Amino acid sequence: MYFATVSFRIARGHEQTFLNHWRSRTSYLGEVPGFIRFCLLQGQQTEEYTLFVAHTEWENKELFEAWTRSEAFRKAHVDATKIACEICLGLPKLELFDLVL
Repeated sequence: MYFATVSFRIARGHEQTFLNHWRSRTSYLGEVPGFIRFCLLQGQQTEEYTLFVAHTEWENKELFEAWTRSEAFRKAHVDATKIACEICLGLPKLELFDLVL
């Protein structure tokens, strides 16, 4: 298995806007080979931001990488910069993981 996470530091007071964006978007993940699961996680809060993490699980690294080059990926991320520029503190952070245990 392979895991991809993207962390977002969302300016306090804009959490609902961020959640509404994720609820209303079309992800296209269901039509992508190798996709297993998506979770949106809410984490710590500071005075400045609330941490959110988009977490996806994949059968393997190769199928995840194929998705990042796909038309489905491009369609799913067409509005990504708009929401990020308006309410994110800094750039989203991508982290990738292999299952080891």
